[in-house]
Amino acid sequence: MVVAISINIERILSFKGLPERGLVTLLLLLGVLVVSLICLQPGQGRSSLGVSLLVEGIVITVVVARLTLSARTTGGEESHFASSLFIAAIGTLPFIVAGISVLAEAGGGLQWVLTGFISAIVGSMLNAWILLVEILR
Repeated sequence: MVVAISINIERILSFKGLPERGLVTLLLLLGVLVVSLICLQPGQGRSSLGVSLLVEGIVITVVVARLTLSARTTGGEESHFASSLFIAAIGTLPFIVAGISVLAEAGGGLQWVLTGFISAIVGSMLNAWILLVEILR
């Protein structure tokens, strides 16, 4: 992902919304790292884990959503905006669901963390592809 941005930095900066998409990509991967560290904290109780996951999920979702919404273009490219919003949502919302689920002791619990990891990694790879290859079309 970093290679995609560094190779195409001038081209990325020339399009409205693409620098933000690059930052969203980094934030999706940062979210995976932070949740991993939260889950690895020794001696953590269920409530503490649930609250930590919920707070991290809300923070990353709000930041990514604001970046995605601020990058929205006005030139009839709704499909680009929709795909950006979808990638942002699938890479962040499962962590909120995980926090709620762990706190409620029902609904899948930490399975949602795995779903969030996979979704965030796939979403960041899709964004990296756009920043590396699709931008040159």
